Amino acid sequence: MVTAELAASLPVLMILLGVALSAVSVAGQRVRAADAAREAARAAARGDSTAAARLARQAAPGAAVTISRSGDRVVAQVRIAVHPMGGWLPALQVVERAVAAAEPDQFGGQSAPGGQSAPGGQSAPGGQSGVPP
Repeated sequence: MVTAELAASLPVLMILLGVALSAVSVAGQRVRAADAAREAARAAARGDSTAAARLARQAAPGAAVTISRSGDRVVAQVRIAVHPMGGWLPALQVVERAVAAAEPDQFGGQSAPGGQSAPGGQSAPGGQSGVPP
């Protein structure tokens, strides 16, 4: 009698195992997409858009990367298609975003910290001008 019950419940257990493995796969892809978005946002905030896309694609192969700038913020969005259970189920879209503050271009148009600028347009640590008073 135990054999009949096991035979009846074995397909259900296999389906549950497949669902659990698919959930782990999707969670792993979400982490990968978040890492890729973070790397892309950081690179784009430094002003290096080509490196941003390259870094995101290295972190998440096959990902679609979108980088947008809104004022003083850079938003990177990474989209990955996940095929659970080896393609037996429809693909899921995993989308993650990361936001980074855009770094000013050598204080172009803005004053350095402390309202002073160093010779040559470079800012010195602590907002000091580097020139003795």
